[in-house]
Amino acid sequence: MSQPSQEIKPNALDRIIGWFSPKTAYERMSYRAGYMATGTPRRHDGWTPMDGTAEQINSTSRELLRRKARDLERNSDIANSIVGAYVRNVVGSGFVPQADTGDEELNRKIEKVFNDWQKKENCDITGTQSFLEICNMVVRRYLIDGGILFIKVHGGDGKIPFQLQSREVSDLDGDMTRSYESRGNTIVGGVEVNEYGKPLAYHIKILTGDGWDTGNKVRIDANRVIALWQKNSPSQVREVTPMAVAINRVADTEDFIDTVSLKEKILACLAVFIKRLTPTAGNPLGRAQKDVRTGYDRTKLAPGIIQELQPGDDVQAVVPTGQATNTREMVSLFNRMVAAGQGLSYESVSRDMSQVNYSSARQGLLEDKKTYQRLQRFLIDHFLDEVYKEVVIAAVTAKVLDIPDFWNNQDKYLTHTWTMPGWSWIDPVKEVNANKIAVQSGQATLASVCASRGDDWQDTLRQRAKELKFQQDLEAEYGISFNEGGEINAKEGTIDADDEPKPVD
Repeated sequence: MSQPSQEIKPNALDRIIGWFSPKTAYERMSYRAGYMATGTPRRHDGWTPMDGTAEQINSTSRELLRRKARDLERNSDIANSIVGAYVRNVVGSGFVPQADTGDEELNRKIEKVFNDWQKKENCDITGTQSFLEICNMVVRRYLIDGGILFIKVHGGDGKIPFQLQSREVSDLDGDMTRSYESRGNTIVGGVEVNEYGKPLAYHIKILTGDGWDTGNKVRIDANRVIALWQKNSPSQVREVTPMAVAINRVADTEDFIDTVSLKEKILACLAVFIKRLTPTAGNPLGRAQKDVRTGYDRTKLAPGIIQELQPGDDVQAVVPTGQATNTREMVSLFNRMVAAGQGLSYESVSRDMSQVNYSSARQGLLEDKKTYQRLQRFLIDHFLDEVYKEVVIAAVTAKVLDIPDFWNNQDKYLTHTWTMPGWSWIDPVKEVNANKIAVQSGQATLASVCASRGDDWQDTLRQRAKELKFQQDLEAEYGISFNEGGEINAKEGTIDADDEPKPVD
């Protein structure tokens, strides 16, 4: 009888069954050669996970996970180091749109309109956040809450009649589940969907000015809402915080650090205990009252405390061992696991560069860039492109932009790209030389090199042209020349030390 591929040997019962039914014996052996994880070893007792659709699983945990993540955001430096790494690298100095209509003059006009709209009084309905600050908030709320909502508001007092109203995902009426139906559609956690799961409307709570629920809600059509969360399963309708996998690990790390910190504080205390042969009348100095719950005396060890003991009392010290000696290794391990779970390197979260060299640091940065670029791409596809389109359309509607055939050629006039924030390299000389060789050999372009640094290649060339013209004017006026290193070579007697270079138009 042939053996299964995992070398599972037949036992006595298999041989007996094989005499009567070789097929049955083979199937028995094949089943034993399946997934080892389907077994229940002693260390996995009680591990019986639930399964179901995304919403069946997520709906029971979504609120609690979000509350825990928000608590870590308020109180955990480790959680904030993760969020800070994403905000710094994903948003950085901001996203810059580049219009691509085929008309350079019109491109500059559109870019200026968008730049003016980004000011806090124009883009935010509350007038408190610039568009850069809104983008920072988007990344933070995506990581902590799992997502964020924006309601498109058309109108207002600004030159461009379009603004954004931000709402938290917890503002959705999560009590509205499939038992509620509207217009024949199903409502899942406040999101109204059709039979294919496409969002049609959002049912949002109406809150008071200080955030209390009034008990009322409003239905807003999906075409007026930008819902930012990532869909990880076909049946998923609402968000789940990406911090879910890190919550327990971060909490364990914080608890471990607090425990070690308390131990070190106790060890640092100098205390004196006085033991008398005769009792002291009343409560001795420093002796606390009894705890009403346990009946034991409340005691506290503080630096410099002098404590009297009753006759027969003795002092026994409990000194935990091990925590202080391996604290660094344990905290580093926890941080490394938390960072890996979020797609980041240990160094980017801990800011500890003591164990890297140039090669390992560069490799870690390259992997981190892929993580950041994935989120940047998500923001462009689901948020920035939508905002850009709404701003340009609002500007055309308000006659801020004069484009006569806009409505017949929207695709042409809405074409654009985004310059994303770039990253500085560990060794700029090596990177510059590599970029120079790549451009000269045709493996890269000036546009791609500038984009990797977060620069606009056209602006770079324009600025460089201005600098060269200014340099030529200086050479003509003062009789000087510049070498390749930028140093000035002045002819003797052609320039006076008191002369002030005149600005060149």
